[in-house]
Amino acid sequence: MSLLRIESLSKEFGGIHAIEDLSFSVDPGTIFSIIGPNGAGKTTLFNLMTGVYTPSAGRVLFQDKPVTGCKPSELAALGMSRTFQNLQIFFNMTALENVMVGHHLHLDRRLLPSLLTLPSLRRRDREARDFCVGLMEFVGLSRYLEAEASQLPYGALKRLEIARALAARPRLLLLDEPAAGLNATESREIDAVIKRIAASGVTVVLVEHDMKMVMGISDHILALDYGRKLAEGSPAEVRANPEVIAAYLGVQA
Repeated sequence: MSLLRIESLSKEFGGIHAIEDLSFSVDPGTIFSIIGPNGAGKTTLFNLMTGVYTPSAGRVLFQDKPVTGCKPSELAALGMSRTFQNLQIFFNMTALENVMVGHHLHLDRRLLPSLLTLPSLRRRDREARDFCVGLMEFVGLSRYLEAEASQLPYGALKRLEIARALAARPRLLLLDEPAAGLNATESREIDAVIKRIAASGVTVVLVEHDMKMVMGISDHILALDYGRKLAEGSPAEVRANPEVIAAYLGVQA
């Protein structure tokens, strides 16, 4: 049984097909990467899968249930979480508080217990803090536990956003260019974090331009070009596909 299934998905913007009749499935426990040149439709596809956009046609199924048109908050409650190509960090909060924001779906948000500050509420808040501390350690940010988010270097902010997405306890984590703008050392750190996430049982869907990373960690790869499926298969199969080579390097190359 696939965890995520895309069926005949299409999205038009003013008559332009950003995604056209696209179908694929993601198996549980895998790292599934989506690649393609700039403008291929990768982020549009992410936005369709996570409820930011509504498809023009087709549907999205998560855990065999249709979720097309669901709001991002509803998908998060079902177990789907994501990061963004451009950082979405609360810079007026500490790094740990940023991660705890991602855990809010699992907190007691009832009014009366909050007003009375009941012991059970305080206990759950402590457990939530400990859980989020563990996530920061998991992504290699233990030294920044009490730091203001604004003080973190760019590479650490990328991992902080991943920790916050993990705080929602997702079954499926979608990462939109987590290595963008990173140096070689920072990219290796992200690479290691993604491997740890997959090893923990969370399925990962990755959009990334760093082909060394993609080929090194992916179980399955989907290549897009102008919103259509160009190739799909194992890293070895996609790397050797002539159409993928032409799309990335040009026919002359």
